[in-house]
Amino acid sequence: MAKKKYYVVWEGRETGILESWDQCQKSIKGFSGAEYKSFKTLELAKKAYSESYNDYKGKNIFESELTNTELQKIGKPILNSISVDAACSGSPGTMEYKGVDTDTKEVIFLQGPFENATNNVGEFLALVHALAYMKKNNDLRPIYTDSKTAMTWVLKYKKCNSSLEKTKDNKKTFELIIRAENWLKKNEIVNEVLKWETKAWGEIPADFGRK
Repeated sequence: MAKKKYYVVWEGRETGILESWDQCQKSIKGFSGAEYKSFKTLELAKKAYSESYNDYKGKNIFESELTNTELQKIGKPILNSISVDAACSGSPGTMEYKGVDTDTKEVIFLQGPFENATNNVGEFLALVHALAYMKKNNDLRPIYTDSKTAMTWVLKYKKCNSSLEKTKDNKKTFELIIRAENWLKKNEIVNEVLKWETKAWGEIPADFGRK
């Protein structure tokens, strides 16, 4: 059974907090300039209705489904850190990766697009790129990734365990993989690599927002 949602209508035939999609549709269908959005809880809906539609327009309002006890056990992320992520349209497909300041989301590095690659390869390259960048700048802040695969490849295997086939289109990607693996062989990892807890904290700050 689908979880109940609440619909806030700022501009429509009937404004306020509506408790079904049918009600919301009757309010907004054919109404010029309708302003509305759905929320998972009544508390979020009430807060949103007391504020401006522009504060919520186009935003993915994250609400953790974990219990308060689970959230307390996980704690909060270390903001004085950097976060990495990758995005790939297709598998294989066009891939990009980047690293950002976890607190400010300021982009530290952005690489790509690379053709005929995968998201796992991008996550691996992003993490190694971050480690190399941090070492070069004598920066000991921890690094967050939301990829368990990338963490395993980097910390346990020290190599990219992808089954990606080499083609004329992904020559650059394979050059980066070789460079990353060589870096891992020659350098000690001094930064703490941490798992970003998406279920507790929402999308990682380096997320490309394409989900």
